[in-house]
Amino acid sequence: MAQREAWVQAEGGYAHIQGTKPQTLSYGLNDSPAGLAAWIVEKYRTWSDCNGDVESRFSKDVLLTTVMIYWVTQTINSSTRLYYETQRHPWDLKQGERVETPTGVAAFPAEISRPPREWAERSFNLQRWTEMPSGGHFAALEEPQRLVEDIRAFFRPLRG
Repeated sequence: MAQREAWVQAEGGYAHIQGTKPQTLSYGLNDSPAGLAAWIVEKYRTWSDCNGDVESRFSKDVLLTTVMIYWVTQTINSSTRLYYETQRHPWDLKQGERVETPTGVAAFPAEISRPPREWAERSFNLQRWTEMPSGGHFAALEEPQRLVEDIRAFFRPLRG
């Protein structure tokens, strides 16, 4: 909990503004390709397992493609709006409630937030927990092979 609180204090400003003023932020980001690029690339740098060197994990082509998808489609608003909606309609398990759907967790060390395994086991029908050696929030781009292998391993015993 202390680690999570320290992260919120140091890095949680984006969630606060997206959760309270997503429209204002979105208009500014849609109006400025440089601002949009700065916003997105900063997230890739901070949320990935790159030790501060974003290009060690993502090429300029990948970063620019991501920015261009948001820029051309003008869809940064839908990504920020999710935070606003989540703050107004939180999804919380009540005391004693549990999700019975088979669940798997690929625990990447640089993920921005992950529950302790004991919490996941208590709240979900945890069938698989994999401690990954590297990767962060953008695991599908950072560690695609490891992620695919883990997803396949999770579903293998669930097949009929």
